[in-house]
Amino acid sequence: MTTFIQPDQEALSLNLASDDYGMLTDLYQLKMAACYVGEGLDQRPASFELFVRRLPDQFGYLIAMGLEQVLDYLDHFRFNSGHVDTLKATGLFEHAPDAFWELLQRASFSGDVWAVPEGTAIFAHEPLLRIEAPLWQAQIVETYVLNTLNYQTLIATRAARLRDVAGEEARLLEFGTRRAFSPQASIWAARAAIAGGLDATSNVFAALQLGQLPSGTMAHALVMALSALEGSEDDAFHAFHRYFPNAALLIDTYDSIAAARRLAEQVQSGDMSVPAVRLDSGDLVAQSKQVRSLLPDARIFASGDLDEAEIMRLRHEGACIDGYGIGTKLVTGQPVNGVYKLVDIDGIPTMKASSGKMTYPGRKQIFRRRNLDGIVQGDRLGLMTEMTSVAASLPGQSASEFPLEELPLLKQVMKNGQRVSEPETPETIEAIAQRTRQSVNTLPMAVRSIQHPRELSVQPSKALQALTQQTQHRIQTHTLMGDRA
Repeated sequence: MTTFIQPDQEALSLNLASDDYGMLTDLYQLKMAACYVGEGLDQRPASFELFVRRLPDQFGYLIAMGLEQVLDYLDHFRFNSGHVDTLKATGLFEHAPDAFWELLQRASFSGDVWAVPEGTAIFAHEPLLRIEAPLWQAQIVETYVLNTLNYQTLIATRAARLRDVAGEEARLLEFGTRRAFSPQASIWAARAAIAGGLDATSNVFAALQLGQLPSGTMAHALVMALSALEGSEDDAFHAFHRYFPNAALLIDTYDSIAAARRLAEQVQSGDMSVPAVRLDSGDLVAQSKQVRSLLPDARIFASGDLDEAEIMRLRHEGACIDGYGIGTKLVTGQPVNGVYKLVDIDGIPTMKASSGKMTYPGRKQIFRRRNLDGIVQGDRLGLMTEMTSVAASLPGQSASEFPLEELPLLKQVMKNGQRVSEPETPETIEAIAQRTRQSVNTLPMAVRSIQHPRELSVQPSKALQALTQQTQHRIQTHTLMGDRA
């Protein structure tokens, strides 16, 4: 039977404020935290790592994104007296120790964070982020951290793939606000899309917050309304251009080719200038070719449920398209299924050993292996205590024949609850976008393919393999002892 509690009338909008960050978590996180307090384990140092077990279907890599919002969340991690009173009123914690409530009242994040920089390509089993903190803190933050990194990593990866397919010259616009899973998600999607390689977003709030100019054209409604009230589709075009002379005209409300033909006549007579047009439906290949012949100086934009595969098809078939508006399939689609697992508790390595979901124990580092041309050849997943190798080699190859340079990817970004960064201000969106492009460009073309990409080799180091075996043996020994008891 469902139990209802009286909500705060001022909170019925369900909008999230930074003061409420601590409460945006799953119930079981709070339950486990209460249990840790009761058992006297809450302050034990713990390390959790966030990674994906497998890449989404037809993805050869992921682009890590969302770290800045994770750090902002940790900066504001708090529980106020109102939060504590509300939790008590649920009746779900009636057996929780009093010390649990005292802990929440004085809560703030005091741990360390290691992460790969935003815009870095990563692969399955490689930690995007590690949180090292008192056990109760590292546990409660899981929900928000996963939500942030999973979604922005998805968007940034799709944006990077779109840029890779469309080429450097194409103008790519993010149009996904109306299809994103929430207003908050639309803002994160706009950020991740630009950081992943798109040129601009139509989301006014997100663009201005990011120091960008929003970008957009017009909708069919304006054409239909003005043509109905003022006489014709051409009247609608003229009216729109009186106020926005450099904007693209949406020409497929009725008949895109007929509209392009009339516009061409007006351009030739000097009555109209048409810098750009947008096509939103129909056979984009055939239409774009016809429009190009009629309006050779106009930039042609396409939209309408586009994704990487469709843009690749359009380019392969010779479509005359200069830019793309991407919405639904950018901000939705198959998720990045990141998980957040305990890898060390009070210096004791831990792992999940269940079939199909085994995890590697211990605090890890990613060692990226590049050849002398800077192309990634594979990664070594090792322990934080391991050193990089200047002349590494892949299994079965000698270092002298195939010299590889190893670079550690995880960097400390927070220490004792305080950000560690040079400079202290957050990275610009332009800097992250540049890193994304450089990161993608260092991947082999077979890994960048959007159809049947090759999986890059991620090899556990000898030290990690040995620790995994030792941890498995310890778990099996304890399980046998428990069975005998």
